[in-house]
Amino acid sequence: MQVHFRRQAILAIFSPLITAGCVVGPNFKQPGPPPVANYTPRPVKTTEGASGIPGGEIQHFTVASDIPADWWTLFHSQALNTLITQALANNADLKAAQAAILVAHENTRSQRGAYFPQVTGGASATRQKDPANTLAPVPANNASLYTLITPQVSVSYVPDVFGLNKRTVEGLAAQEQASRYEMIATDITLSANVAAAVFTEASLDDQIETTNELISTNREILSLLQYQKSKGYIAGIDIAAQQAQLAQLEASLPPLLKQRDQQHDLIAVLTGGYPSQLPTQKFTLADFTLPSDLPLSLPSALVEQRPDVLQAQANLHAASAQVGVATAARLPNITLSANAGSNALAIGQIFGPGTGFWNIGAALLAPIFDGGTLLHQQRAARFAYQQSAQQYRGTVLVAFQNVADTLAALQHDAETLKATAAAADAAKTSLDLAKVQYKDGYAAYLSVLNAEQVYQQARLSLVQAEADRFTDTAALFQALGGGWWHRTDLASVTDAR
Repeated sequence: MQVHFRRQAILAIFSPLITAGCVVGPNFKQPGPPPVANYTPRPVKTTEGASGIPGGEIQHFTVASDIPADWWTLFHSQALNTLITQALANNADLKAAQAAILVAHENTRSQRGAYFPQVTGGASATRQKDPANTLAPVPANNASLYTLITPQVSVSYVPDVFGLNKRTVEGLAAQEQASRYEMIATDITLSANVAAAVFTEASLDDQIETTNELISTNREILSLLQYQKSKGYIAGIDIAAQQAQLAQLEASLPPLLKQRDQQHDLIAVLTGGYPSQLPTQKFTLADFTLPSDLPLSLPSALVEQRPDVLQAQANLHAASAQVGVATAARLPNITLSANAGSNALAIGQIFGPGTGFWNIGAALLAPIFDGGTLLHQQRAARFAYQQSAQQYRGTVLVAFQNVADTLAALQHDAETLKATAAAADAAKTSLDLAKVQYKDGYAAYLSVLNAEQVYQQARLSLVQAEADRFTDTAALFQALGGGWWHRTDLASVTDAR
């Protein structure tokens, strides 16, 4: 009879475990692909080209082509490869993002512990004196002064009847994924920033060299004009105009030097070092090769590859799980508990006969009145989900804008480079003719210097146009997701730990 009673008691207490599985709240559904087939109104295929100059290659866009993980190697620069490798290994922001993943991962694992019973153990010893005339002394020997030793083990368990813990774990796991994609975005942005900084420094070095040549040419022009004025051939206004032009050129050099030095410092920090530790290295645009074949992911693939879009999707998932958490919080909560131990007056008697005790029970706790707190928390969770849904949509739109802007930039960069290359060629032809005329005695040397000045100005514009093509090509790889899915160190960050 006693055994039958115990079985009924155990069945009554653990029956909620059998019926558990009613998970409240919405089940998250991944957003569908965008309803567009192209990034731009008119599909892009190829760009203009300008042969014989850095960055002058014709670029072809290959639709539905995949992006390599090490896309920066397509520029064929060992120095660039080395800097990006150093940045990915040493950058502080990237390491901080990697640590954030581990924090989120451990938080998810800690919450999973709520699926299991919580077991605690303890022991206590108390020295106690009761009044001598007490009616019912505690010890069986009627002693009023005694020591009570009590070791015990307690077990408590909260069945996840309505899925409160499951939704909580689901939300934390989604936040872990969001941290993971944030780290991947940091990784891709870092490599693109290093490439852009190197291209910018190379452009500035070329601009500084060209500006120095322009200053030298203008100084020669000023010297000739001063000689002509001394002979009475020209007026002082010509001298003043040339001095003003020379002063403007000289004033344009320090800002270029400042930008070049700042880019050097930026590269040092991006690679995880101090500016004084990075060796001074001169880059020129001729050191790089512009990729001629550019992969172009399908729009449906972009939302599955861009880490910021995937991060926004993970945040949406977390917001969806929070709706379930807030809903389950309004429903009854069941707690199962058990306690077993021993009471003895001496350590040697702890596990002796007649000293043991135990209890087992269940408790039901349900909110009845809370002033609307839980109701409004549930509504707030639903509105937060709507907010995350719009943030996801905005992130997708910005991603498509980034790709469209970069494609347009590459098209117009190529057109600009072609035009500036033609202008530079024309200026070079004019300079060559001026040199021939001067050699044959048909023109003054001043005309040669003027032609030289026009040519150097054209070269300055050409250098800037060349740099734009390299920088925007790197931006396209970043806009399309950077090929991170081919890198094992990014594809499974937490699994490796």
